[in-house]
Amino acid sequence: MSGSTLGFIGLGRMGGPMSGRLSAAGYRLVGFDAAGTIERLPPGATPAGSAAEVAREADVVCLSLPDSAAARAVCADIAGALDRRVTTVVDFSTIGIQAARDCADILRVADIDYVDAPVSGGVAGARQGTLAVMVGVRASVFAEIDPLLAVVAANRFRVGDEPGQGQAMKLLNNFLGATDLAATSEAVLFGARMGLDLRQMIDVVNVSSGKNGATLDKFPRSVIPGTYDYGFAAALMTKDVTLYRESVAAAGTPDDVGELVTSIWQRFNAACPGKDFTYLYEYLKGESGT
Repeated sequence: MSGSTLGFIGLGRMGGPMSGRLSAAGYRLVGFDAAGTIERLPPGATPAGSAAEVAREADVVCLSLPDSAAARAVCADIAGALDRRVTTVVDFSTIGIQAARDCADILRVADIDYVDAPVSGGVAGARQGTLAVMVGVRASVFAEIDPLLAVVAANRFRVGDEPGQGQAMKLLNNFLGATDLAATSEAVLFGARMGLDLRQMIDVVNVSSGKNGATLDKFPRSVIPGTYDYGFAAALMTKDVTLYRESVAAAGTPDDVGELVTSIWQRFNAACPGKDFTYLYEYLKGESGT
């Protein structure tokens, strides 16, 4: 990656801090965001007027986009750019298995490698460079881009050779996180009804067999203090668990828990638009009258 120019498309809550870390690490960076580039561009980076312009200026283009429609559209713009320079697209977005395969097919026609590389760790992880990245791409391409990935992700896993395998790993991870948070919220609301203290319940669980990601991190950081500012939108978690269920249906694997958890998140997101995903606790508390 030495001497390469990087492009970054999508400079929002995750893409902004990730692109900032890459620019601060010394990479020449060209950025574009359809919602406004100049105000979101990290210091030292060069603005571009379109995804196609990024493709003409950069060797490697990173994407951090909100959904599959945006990812397909941007990949089509990159593939169709005249005099394009880009040879590799690294997609940090969570867009689902089929969308990742579609993006790879779009770019393959233009002889551009597509790296399926969704991330986990939230805005704090993006700022601190402590994300986990789950990569579906052949080993030779992974070796080439690993120095770039190391700037934004302390934990890097090549989970397979094919586009979509990174998405599969990310979706199952987020399904587990969504389940932890929903189950923990229900459990401690039961405890509260029995007169137990919220903070002490979490302390007890964290040295017992029920500890999980919600008790170890999300409750202490955002629920117990009542800030609900973990940095991941309920709408995004709802999107991810819905994509997980769609993928499970295609795979033909069990879905009893998935069906229930997804319904909880869809109901919560409809009732509380715009909330952080940790606000699920308050929503369930209101439903139960606790």
